[in-house]
Amino acid sequence: MHPYVLLAGAICAEVIGTTALKLSEGFTRPGPSLVVVVGYALAFYLVSLTLEELPVGVVYGTWAALGIVAIAGIGAAAFDEPVDAAGVLGIGLIVAGVYCLNVVSEMAAH
Repeated sequence: MHPYVLLAGAICAEVIGTTALKLSEGFTRPGPSLVVVVGYALAFYLVSLTLEELPVGVVYGTWAALGIVAIAGIGAAAFDEPVDAAGVLGIGLIVAGVYCLNVVSEMAAH
């Protein structure tokens, strides 16, 4: 399977796990708590497969950055967490960094 498909799956699993972490209310709710454990386990498994084909810096940088962007969006949309201009600028810089790392830089090339 293409490593970026695996990485996308890892990011989705991590975002689902992190969203469930918010909903677990300190692991006091069993359903969301189970989703946290399964989501993170799946995320790490998929990242491990991705690391067989891509450099660790590219994989981890992309995984962490896009997870931050997704969770910030979910926080704003689902949990009414505030977003200001500095936050939007920071998210834009994160996206630009991921683009540079994966497209402009030769770090992702083997």
